[in-house]
Amino acid sequence: QVQLVESGGGLVQAGSSLRLLCTASGLTFNDHVMGWFRQAPGKEREFVAGLTWNGNTTNYSASVQGRSTIWRNKNSVSLNMHNLVPEDTAIYYCAASWSSRTDVRERPSEYAYWGQGTQVTVSS
Repeated sequence: QVQLVESGGGLVQAGSSLRLLCTASGLTFNDHVMGWFRQAPGKEREFVAGLTWNGNTTNYSASVQGRSTIWRNKNSVSLNMHNLVPEDTAIYYCAASWSSRTDVRERPSEYAYWGQGTQVTVSS
């Protein structure tokens, strides 16, 4: 039973930073790419950042490039976001890819397991 649980969301002010944490259980971490996605009301779910367990490779969307960092620590994956802007407001989801994936994927369909999400609201 794979379970992904996100934490760290909340209401923050623009210009501040936050750290999102995804804790995984029931998962062989080296067999999966891990990713963070976000979805705002009325919009498609979009890729934010991804991490390969085997290759130690990271990838970021253009909207967060340069102000975000994703890393793995044992059974968890974290996302640090800096200089937050109101456009970052969304529900943030942690996801684990299908087991055959070895490089970072940006399509939601490439991910087999999802957390329930954590709300991030950035006020101006």
